[in-house]
Amino acid sequence: FSQRYNQVSICIFFLIQELLRVMRTIDDRIVHELNTTIPTASFVGKIDAGQTCKELYESLMNAHTNRERIIKNCIAQTSSVVKTLREEREKAQDDVALLKQLRKEQTKV
Repeated sequence: FSQRYNQVSICIFFLIQELLRVMRTIDDRIVHELNTTIPTASFVGKIDAGQTCKELYESLMNAHTNRERIIKNCIAQTSSVVKTLREEREKAQDDVALLKQLRKEQTKV
């Protein structure tokens, strides 16, 4: 169980890490987004700056909400794994590999 779980856990961790990196794109490019969203003097009459800013704000808030949901879900899953490993550890206190796995998972939380 422990080795198979370890491989799945690592895979899930990297997938979540990549997903969060992609979701940060709008935050990382906020200056660029603002510069392209807010119209220059020559485009003031052609673009509704208020609506465009509102859409940018909603997009940013949606990204933050999704990121928060993913992070909380990841914490909940990792906490569940830690609980399971603790229960296994109580049954097999001499299992050094299990202890290592438990410590590794605890550092994620």
